[in-house]
Amino acid sequence: MREADLTCLGKNGFHRMHYVDWGDQNASQIVICGHGLTRSGRDFDALAQALAPACRIVCPDIAGRGKSDWLEDKSDYNYAQYCADMAALIARVTAEGARRLYWVGTSMGGILGMLLAAQPRSPIERLVVNDVGMIVPKSALERLAQYVGKDPRFTSFEELSAYVRTVSAPFGKLTDEQWRHLTIHTVTKHADGTWGFNYDPGIAIPFQQSALADVNLLGVWDRITCPTLLIRGADSDLLPREIALQMTQRGPRPKLAEFAGTGHAPMLLTPDQIGIVRDFLLGP
Repeated sequence: MREADLTCLGKNGFHRMHYVDWGDQNASQIVICGHGLTRSGRDFDALAQALAPACRIVCPDIAGRGKSDWLEDKSDYNYAQYCADMAALIARVTAEGARRLYWVGTSMGGILGMLLAAQPRSPIERLVVNDVGMIVPKSALERLAQYVGKDPRFTSFEELSAYVRTVSAPFGKLTDEQWRHLTIHTVTKHADGTWGFNYDPGIAIPFQQSALADVNLLGVWDRITCPTLLIRGADSDLLPREIALQMTQRGPRPKLAEFAGTGHAPMLLTPDQIGIVRDFLLGP
């Protein structure tokens, strides 16, 4: 694994986006992985290790998360800025020799993949959308709004870890090691000795500045033409099954893979989840 930074530009100046980079940098196939709302690119470590023998995998920390810069103007935490940052990343990695570009996105990262794949002459040749759909229900957004941006503080890493397991219980049955991995890369120890999350609480401001409502991405979905895999947790509230089934009948008409005992979202850590992504992207 290598770490690198990319300088991106927004309407209020430059910012630095951090990413981790796995596999052969000269590989002919490259996979970019986009994480969820409060997560980081390190969520994809297990998937990247499974794919690395065959391709290059690049996993960015989207602005305001992980090791990337926080944006000064919190209204810049929007999909237009995220897409611009991803376009800069695509330009860098494809300039380095990649011939085929694939996208794997969980939740927010899945929406980013949809938006990019729907663009005219998109370079994305295969798309994996993990537990997000062409309609995002208001009720699921209300659940996320209950904890995103609250900036809670904890007296110890163990106390914070217990909180993560509670709010992220829909991730499913994971091992202690997997839970630790998902926690350690999204937290920080503050100068006063308390522990908290390493994302900018300001990412929640766009939620707070507008009334929550269903997000309608029907037009985006219908413009996607590349082969697509749709994944959902069988108990997901963010991607209800009826919406997932409708998605299989329009737009890219994806294959649907569902995982029992999981809500929002499957974290692509288990052999069955990794296997279906690997087979879709790279073949048996």
